[in-house]
Amino acid sequence: MTHPPTFDDITPALPILLYHSVSDDPPSWIAPFAVGVREFGRQLDLVVASGRVPVTAADVIAAVRGSKILPDNAVLITFDDGFLDFVEHAMPALAVRELPAALFVTTGALAPGNRSVLPPAPMMSMRQVVEAARAGIEIGAHSHTHIQLDTAPGARITTELARSRAELEDDLGAAVPTFAYPHGYNDSRVRRRAFQAGYNGAFAVRNALSCAVDDPFAVARLTVRADTPLEQVRHWLDGTGARRAPYRESLETNLWRTYRRARMARTARRPISD
Repeated sequence: MTHPPTFDDITPALPILLYHSVSDDPPSWIAPFAVGVREFGRQLDLVVASGRVPVTAADVIAAVRGSKILPDNAVLITFDDGFLDFVEHAMPALAVRELPAALFVTTGALAPGNRSVLPPAPMMSMRQVVEAARAGIEIGAHSHTHIQLDTAPGARITTELARSRAELEDDLGAAVPTFAYPHGYNDSRVRRRAFQAGYNGAFAVRNALSCAVDDPFAVARLTVRADTPLEQVRHWLDGTGARRAPYRESLETNLWRTYRRARMARTARRPISD
C-alpha cells in the first residue's frame, strides 16, 4: 500500500548546529556550553562523514525566503558571541576539514574591554573578527550588549539591532545581512524590528531541526552543549532526534517570557540604596 508523502518527506530536515565555546578550560559561567577541543573535532568528523553539504547562513535565509533551493542534505555550523577560543580552536579544526561556519558577534563584548552584560571571558577583538572574515568565516550580528531582547523596550531593541550591525559593517567593509537573537529569545515584536532594521533573516535557537519552510526571522538551531553525546549529534545529522520547525511556541515558553519580563520590571523599579 502506498502512503501519501508526509510533511517530512516534502521538506527534508536541515540541522543547524549552534556552538558557543570550544575549550578544555572555559570560564565557569559558559562551561555548560563549551565543547572540549577533541570532542569538537569528533563532531566535525561526523559532519564530514554524514555526507551533508555545508551551506552558509545567507543560503539558509535565502532558502526559507523562497529565493534559493538548498541540497536536501544541507547542514549549517554556527557560533554565537565571539569567544577567543573560536580563533584558537574552532577555526583551525574547521579549516583542516574545509568546513565553513557562521559567527554571530556580540560587538560590545569584543576585546579590549567588555561593554556587554556577558560575564568576563577571553573574547575576540574586532581585528580578529575581520581576519576571520577574510579567512572565509561568515559574520553575522548578535546584538551589542547581549540583553534579552524580548524583555527590552522597543527603542532599545532597535538600538541593539542597529549598533552591532553598523560596527561590524564599518570594520568589515561588507554587508552583514543576518542576525542571531541573544539566548535565542525573540517574539513577534523583536522579529518585526529585525525585519525593519533591514536584516534578511534571523536565527533563533528552539533546539529543533530547521527546514525550507522555517520562519526566516526565527530559524531553528540545535544547541551543542558540553554534555551533548556524539550519538545525539549523529541523530541530528541523520535528520532525527529533534522536532521539526516551524511550530507554535509552547505554553512553557510563553510563561518563561512572562516571568522574565516581570523580573525585569521589578528590577527597573527597585530603588537605589546608598
